[in-house]
Parts: sequence; structure tokens; C-alpha cells
Amino acid sequence: MIDDRLLAEKLQRFSTDRDWDPFHTPKNIASALSVEASELLEIFQWTRGQHDWSEIDDDESVRTHVEEEVADILLYLIRFASLAKIDLQQAALDKMQKNAVKYPIESAKGSDRKYNE
Repeated sequence: MIDDRLLAEKLQRFSTDRDWDPFHTPKNIASALSVEASELLEIFQWTRGQHDWSEIDDDESVRTHVEEEVADILLYLIRFASLAKIDLQQAALDKMQKNAVKYPIESAKGSDRKYNE
């Protein structure tokens, strides 16, 4: 398994080799990340994925498309975090801890409501 740091280094080399670093501003990377997330959503826009995961499991072309969009999202997120000097793993653990407080099991279990509803 490749870790985030190795991917960040590969992305840095990829960007440097193409002289793209000047274009990798916070706004541009955040915008690209949002666009890629929207492209993932577009796969499911009308009928797919409304009930379960079987369409991804059963349809190779859908799976391939989803994998490509998820990879784009991951790569932009790693690039953003690397440039912003954010430890993604620690940020995720910190956020999960905050969510555990926000959504205690006794009030959140089996509910899709937001913590303040």
C-alpha cells in the first residue's frame, strides 16, 4: 500500500516536471477538488446508487468510472493537504473525535438527522 506522503511526493514531481506549481494555488486546487467530487456525483445523478452499492459492484464500466473519479478526488486532496502542510491522517482522526462528541451513539444511532435537529 502506498501512503499519502509517497503520493504527495509523486504529485510534487509530476507538477514540477510540468511547471504547474505556480497554478496550484489554494483556490485552484480546492476548485479542482470540488469539480472532481461533482463528477463523481454526476455518475449517480438520476438513477444509479439510490438504494445500494450493487451497481458499482456489478457493472464494470460504472466501477471503472467511479474509481477514476475517486482517484482524482484523492489526488487533489493529497496535493492540497501537502501544499497546506496538513497531516491528512491526523486531521481525519481529529475530525472523527469531534464527530463522536457531536453524534453520541445514544442520540445518533439509526438516525440520519443532523446533530442539532
